[in-house]
Amino acid sequence: MVVACTIGIVFSVLGTTRARQIAMALGFPLSWLLSGVGSVPPWSWLIPLVLALLIYPLHSWRDAPFFPTPLNALRELPSHAALGKGALILDAGSGLGDGLKALRLAYPEAIFWGIEASWPLQILSTLRCPWARIMRGNIWLEDWSSCQMLYLFQRPETMARAVAKAEQELKAGAWLISLEFEATELKPKAVVQASAERPVWLYQQPFNRANPSAGGRSGYSVSSCNVDRDK
Repeated sequence: MVVACTIGIVFSVLGTTRARQIAMALGFPLSWLLSGVGSVPPWSWLIPLVLALLIYPLHSWRDAPFFPTPLNALRELPSHAALGKGALILDAGSGLGDGLKALRLAYPEAIFWGIEASWPLQILSTLRCPWARIMRGNIWLEDWSSCQMLYLFQRPETMARAVAKAEQELKAGAWLISLEFEATELKPKAVVQASAERPVWLYQQPFNRANPSAGGRSGYSVSSCNVDRDK
């Protein structure tokens, strides 16, 4: 037990956030303690697995895990990306609705849609955000063309796919907003800070490529882009 706990603690430094480091360090000790509490039947361990699959369906495992958007993270968006009254904002992967709440705080006169793969999260977010239309679906299969702003809180590995789809479907003038993770293929129109370590990247269609030789709509070549971040 001591060896296993030590391995988890040592490798927890590889976690990119404090929460991930704590989860990695405590994963084995907590599972060991729980397995020794009372007489737990073996089948009972399937219950959290089933709940996890309901909340996080298999086809969404390659997308971003569940991390809520901070409420005030997007308040500076209107100063860089102005939208008219009644503009449609789409949160692709809306989770429990925290991103929609943050977007509504920034654009109170907009119309809000959300797409969520998990039906429990879709139901809960509908209750939390009755002013938004939240659909259950796959963000990669749904059409993004009707929105004037697309909001993403994905992960670095899926940003190239999001850029390719946004280039094909978003109309001229529409905005692609990414919390924390940069679309390295593109040059942002602006970068604002949600917090000290969380930038918000703003891109507007037609997108300017960081590497013009990559072509307009291939969407999968990656190059570096150094940006001065507005405080």
